[in-house]
Amino acid sequence: MSPRDPYALDPSLAEDPPASWSGRLKYLGPGLVLTASIVGSGELIATTSLGARAGFTALWIILVSCAVKVALQLQFGRHTILTGETCLTAFNKLPGPSFRGAHWTIWCWLLIQPLKMLQMGGIVGGVAMVLNIFIPSVNVAVWCWVVAVVAAMMVSGESYRFIERVCVALVVAFTATTLISVFSLQWTEYAVSGGDFVEGLRFKLPADLMIAMGAFGLTGVGGDEIMQYTYWLIEKGYAARTGPRIPGDPAWERRARGWINVMYFDALVSMVVYTVITAAFYLLGAAVLHARGETPEGYATINTLALMYTESLGEWARSVFMIGAFAVLFSTVFSALAAWTRVFTDAAGKLGMIDFLNVAQRRRTITLLAWFFPLAWATIFLVYKEPVIMVTLGGMGTAAILLVIVFAAVNFRYRREVPEMRPGRFYDLALWISIAAIVAVAIYGAQDGLRKWQNQKPAQVSPAAEASISAKTQADDVKTQAE
Repeated sequence: MSPRDPYALDPSLAEDPPASWSGRLKYLGPGLVLTASIVGSGELIATTSLGARAGFTALWIILVSCAVKVALQLQFGRHTILTGETCLTAFNKLPGPSFRGAHWTIWCWLLIQPLKMLQMGGIVGGVAMVLNIFIPSVNVAVWCWVVAVVAAMMVSGESYRFIERVCVALVVAFTATTLISVFSLQWTEYAVSGGDFVEGLRFKLPADLMIAMGAFGLTGVGGDEIMQYTYWLIEKGYAARTGPRIPGDPAWERRARGWINVMYFDALVSMVVYTVITAAFYLLGAAVLHARGETPEGYATINTLALMYTESLGEWARSVFMIGAFAVLFSTVFSALAAWTRVFTDAAGKLGMIDFLNVAQRRRTITLLAWFFPLAWATIFLVYKEPVIMVTLGGMGTAAILLVIVFAAVNFRYRREVPEMRPGRFYDLALWISIAAIVAVAIYGAQDGLRKWQNQKPAQVSPAAEASISAKTQADDVKTQAE
């Protein structure tokens, strides 16, 4: 059980970490909550869409994306355990200007949130489309509001234990179905060959780099999920059990090293889980959808994705897929909503709107946001109605947040590291490989986008085409008036 108000570092809550592997298993949780969020929009929508467009070519992007960002997650986790600081509290102590009590990194994160709102709207819409297929007499718009209200009711209670258990159950519900479907491909015309794997590991970039960058941002642990991880570590009790730092105290150092090792175990277990599932989704998209020339779009997204299962398991698998699709998408809505309520409540504290460390104020704000966000997400989807584009744009926002994460991680490691807890050379090597990969993708993506923008030319419309477009517009107007 997590200590009472784990955000307060009370020395009486300090506790020695488990010494055995079986003991560490009891404290797994924060990484699995993130997995519930990760194995959702990124895998079911963005990853399969990339596979459908690019074939096996971009498999390496998916694998690198899942592996390369974990070092940053570990750095943020270390900092939280050693200091007891939430992500935004740590941001506020970084070098550089602040405005209205909030550091510039917090303002950058806030400016990216409109893209993230689009992403979450697309996921809520995806859940609604699944439910509409099950019960078509209830339209997608109504299901959007149902999903929003149910998620709000579940999260507003603020119980970490409940959140953790629901997330794990939802992830398990879809993992088994997905892996069985991938293995079943080998007995169909869509079987994956060794040559397909070789093609996917040649480090070639797909033609549609925006989709690839979106997938890089959405697959594996993303920038916003690295931030959220600090809150789940605190609520699980890692920082509170470590206790406030006492310089030169060997007992504190022993506890800190022990709980950091537990955190490493938690993060690595979750990485293995979401990497396997992500690769499975990509292979399904590349093997089935790409071969058929199917691309998930609009309200047909879920039906198109269902082909990955019906083509490998048979038509009976459509219902199984729909149940699993609901589980994986709703897990993202649920876990992301739980995390958003905490991070934005913390942001409200940094802006002087509430006292985040006041338990009553924190709980009231979390409850309020638990209702505001899902209703806003549902509204955004009903206005835009393109879940693939919405989720991909959100992935690009996630990739942008990673640049802020990189800046913070370097400062945590080299400016605020506890001297007696410095990690080894292998840790630093992994951290810098992660940083280099993220920065390289960001620079290449920006250059590619600028090059495409510069090469654009005004479209030339022939008189015949212009007349055809005019006639179609008039026909659409007549149809609209008749309706």
